[in-house]
Amino acid sequence: MKTLLKNGTLIDYKTNIFEKYDVLIQNDKIEKIEKNITEDVDNLIDCTNLYIMPGMIDIHCHLREPGFEYKETIETGAKSAVAGGFTTICPMPNTKPTPDSTIILQKIIDEGKRVNLCNILPYASVTKGEKGEELVNFKELKDAGAIAFSDDGMPVVNSRIMRQAIIEADKLGTFVASHCEEKSVSKGAINAGPVAEELGVEGVLPEAEEIMAAREIVISETNNVRAHICHISTKTSKNMIKDAKKRGVKITCETCPHYFTFTVDEVKKSGTNAKMNPPLREEKDRLAIIEGLKEGTIDCIITDHAPHSEEEKMQDLSKAPNGIIGFETALSAEIMNLVDTGDLSYLDLVRLTSYNPANLLKIDRGSIEVGKVADITIFDPNEEYVYTKEMIVSKAKNSPFIGKKLKGKVKYTLVNGNVVYKEKEFER
Repeated sequence: MKTLLKNGTLIDYKTNIFEKYDVLIQNDKIEKIEKNITEDVDNLIDCTNLYIMPGMIDIHCHLREPGFEYKETIETGAKSAVAGGFTTICPMPNTKPTPDSTIILQKIIDEGKRVNLCNILPYASVTKGEKGEELVNFKELKDAGAIAFSDDGMPVVNSRIMRQAIIEADKLGTFVASHCEEKSVSKGAINAGPVAEELGVEGVLPEAEEIMAAREIVISETNNVRAHICHISTKTSKNMIKDAKKRGVKITCETCPHYFTFTVDEVKKSGTNAKMNPPLREEKDRLAIIEGLKEGTIDCIITDHAPHSEEEKMQDLSKAPNGIIGFETALSAEIMNLVDTGDLSYLDLVRLTSYNPANLLKIDRGSIEVGKVADITIFDPNEEYVYTKEMIVSKAKNSPFIGKKLKGKVKYTLVNGNVVYKEKEFER
């Protein structure tokens, strides 16, 4: 099977390419990258006015299966992911039951293979049942296919247990992704401040994230081991991580499109569809997150895709669950709020969405080179559209982007050389 991507603009961070090239794919591998390829092929994709980039990799999302299939399933989540241009996704383990054993982990892996849309590399939990009390068998779960470890959704409160977990994961060549939330100061619905006061809800103090992020930096530095901090959202978190990296601390981190797109004021417009954990912050924090992406403090952009039913999100602000869907709007948010503003180049964007995530996971992806697996995202950087509920591929509809004008649209997603998503021909 031969596929030719013709007349597109290739963006590849590793090889520093941002110019027009044709790309020839033979079965699952890239066979040629040349200025003008003329060969008989089985599938010709006209990429005129389109950009070709390495498939996007989301190292932090939620697919809800097993246990919460009414919110999302592995299949509906994978469909949403490829519609957003993602070729590899890593679901978090806050399911029921949680993948704290090889039996549950294997079921998730098997279902991902059955769906056969994108690469699904699941996390295993850090502690049994995500209760923060007893560590899982790290080696057994890693050998069974766990990409990394996290109790995301729940912080590991016990510092002794977290220290042991980070050290154990590092020995195995992987990492613990820490959900940083100091529970004693995290109670609330949205970020603490004037908007919370105006809406009459309890506010989440930013220290809830920052105190726990500081702990992980200390563990990482003191023991010379790698730790990863999930979804940072505050200026102080960014500054602490920046300072730690300058000292050579093996700390990495991620953020989400909503933290550089919105502030807490969005809650007044989108209600519970703008409620997440950590919450949307102030403008100074939003700008600091952008600065962190520019300077390299923040290693990658993730979606934290967190589906919920409409009934759940229809509850009042204090009771509705945290989280928004994010696969299908990530690229547009990045183009509009990072590239079009002049803060990042398209090469930077590939670094944050493909190249760095692949390196963090230690997988052979994240670049477009001869001999590499053909995981590719093809998009129109200029197409504008209004994002409607009817367009959403995910089973869930909880998004603050609904009704907003977006720019940048995925046209094709290829995984292992196969077209798994084509705009307007995808089952919705």
